[in-house]
Amino acid sequence: MVVMVTPLCLLYWLLISTWWLMVSTSGMVLIPLTHSLSKTQFTTPHHLLKTTSTRSATRFRHHHHHRHKQVSVPLSPGSDYTLSFTLGSPSSSTISLYLDTGSDLVWLPCSPFECILCESKTPPLSPPLNLSSSATAVPCKSSACSAAHSALHSSDLCAIARCPLDSIEMSECNSFPCPPFYYAYGDGSLIGRLYKDSLTLPNSLSVQNFTFGCSHTTLGEPVGVAGFGFGRLSLPAQLSSVSPQLGNRFSYCLVSHSFDSNRVRRPSPLILGRYEDKENQCGNELVEFVYTDMLSNPKHPYFYSVGLEGISVGKRNIPAPENLKRVDRRGSGGMVVDSGTTFTMLPASLYDSVVTEFDHRVSRFYKRANTVEESTGLSPCYFYNKVAAAKVPAVTLHFAGNRSSVVLPRKNYFYEFIDGGDGGTKKRNVGCLMLMNGGDEEELSGGPGATLGNYQQQGFEVVYDLEKRKVGFARRKCSSLWDSLKS
Repeated sequence: MVVMVTPLCLLYWLLISTWWLMVSTSGMVLIPLTHSLSKTQFTTPHHLLKTTSTRSATRFRHHHHHRHKQVSVPLSPGSDYTLSFTLGSPSSSTISLYLDTGSDLVWLPCSPFECILCESKTPPLSPPLNLSSSATAVPCKSSACSAAHSALHSSDLCAIARCPLDSIEMSECNSFPCPPFYYAYGDGSLIGRLYKDSLTLPNSLSVQNFTFGCSHTTLGEPVGVAGFGFGRLSLPAQLSSVSPQLGNRFSYCLVSHSFDSNRVRRPSPLILGRYEDKENQCGNELVEFVYTDMLSNPKHPYFYSVGLEGISVGKRNIPAPENLKRVDRRGSGGMVVDSGTTFTMLPASLYDSVVTEFDHRVSRFYKRANTVEESTGLSPCYFYNKVAAAKVPAVTLHFAGNRSSVVLPRKNYFYEFIDGGDGGTKKRNVGCLMLMNGGDEEELSGGPGATLGNYQQQGFEVVYDLEKRKVGFARRKCSSLWDSLKS
């Protein structure tokens, strides 16, 4: 095939190349995200799906049942995607952490490290950190210390740190370190201390005085978290000290994998500070972003919440309940766009309506796989003949805003695999809807009304524009995007 390059296209590419050089050298950081799925952890697809669906539900429901209601805590960790960077100077250590847009703190295991009740958990991604000689404790009278302690006043924190009263009054407590902080998650917790050290990203960009949590003891949490949510201690917020462009905008593009081990190993690009491409007038891929506004959440300010107007199954539009369109002053409602939850969680009323419509269209052709539903935690599931692909209706998410609809690729909401074949049972093709019931609206009071999971985000570049307070979605070939940005 011969591709004709017109003068207009040539000029376009010259301008884009010049602009790209400027961005890549001064305002863009590219980091590979690695999927944490290990086939050795799961013996069957049922085991994989059951574990993943249970973790998604635990993470989502944590906010609505936490005992310490006055404390804002992040979503439970256990993200599917990890990133790496180095800490320390001149001696440095490479650290691998979960990417989490539902948390506002970077914390990691430090040596000596003890994880209680971690026998069944994912093993640590990197050795516990040995603090370098350049690491320093964050003082009690600092905004970072206050942020880690849910905005507790610095004078109170310095009193806890045993700074004398006259020193507190004279603001002379710099030699007294910030007291240990406590973080609780859905199925675990940790105690940590704040430190500062130099952080270096894969492109050799260095951030001096980077603040992070150092934990020597955790409960059920063997892997640390790189918080990307709103908040002054998140990784994007701290990158703003180097470049506002880096901290005010980031995106990721999760490679479509459908739990295939070969595709899971491919890196997914995490892009810091990159502005979206104009529509590619000369290439093969048309990139067009759909944006929706972020909603402020007074109780959980680190969340990226958006309004969901409804979900279409085929041509039928099912309106979302009112609490998904806004967030009230108690922090209830909205849909959280979350990198750390695998499957999308919906309130029971919306979930039931979507499932009823989906089942009405699919059950005419295929038999319900009730035993598979019980063993995976997903519903509805169907047996079907592999001679032809299962006939399932399209699913579209309608976000708040003008023409802010996102059509999900089939593989993002309908997972197909082989059931049986062990113990003499017959092998059968089965497919399951990859949306989950998050519970009644009454149960969800005080927290998110829904969560958009990373499985449904596969094959999209998802942009978080913190300056304009918008979230954007564009269909992308994420593997190709990684190759083009890496080259």
